[in-house]
Amino acid sequence: MARIAGVDLPNHKKLEVALTYIYGIGWSRAREICEKTGIPCTKRVGDLTPDELNTLRKFIDENYKVEGDLRREVQLNIKKLRDMGCYRGIRHARGLPVRGQQTRTNARTRKGKRRTVGGTTRKGKAK
Repeated sequence: MARIAGVDLPNHKKLEVALTYIYGIGWSRAREICEKTGIPCTKRVGDLTPDELNTLRKFIDENYKVEGDLRREVQLNIKKLRDMGCYRGIRHARGLPVRGQQTRTNARTRKGKRRTVGGTTRKGKAK
């Protein structure tokens, strides 16, 4: 297995697909990396020579922020919003959708499993 930016890339996948296993590299960036390094996108990771692997590693390290550095930067940006107390920061802190989606229904990914509320009767009130 080839190891780039601390991620093991699967040998049987094409380079274009395997590069997307790295956090911060998607389809378009993977294609761009292949073009700029001169390595064909259709080549399998297992078929890469050590020189090609070193070229990829060096190019990615010099030109892109990926994996740990990128995750850290995103978390710091979110922390900054929370500390500021702005609307987006409050939404992050409460675990609600940040970008204006409705929450009356849906939003289950952010809000989590439904918790039933209600149905209690007051003391002293007879029906």
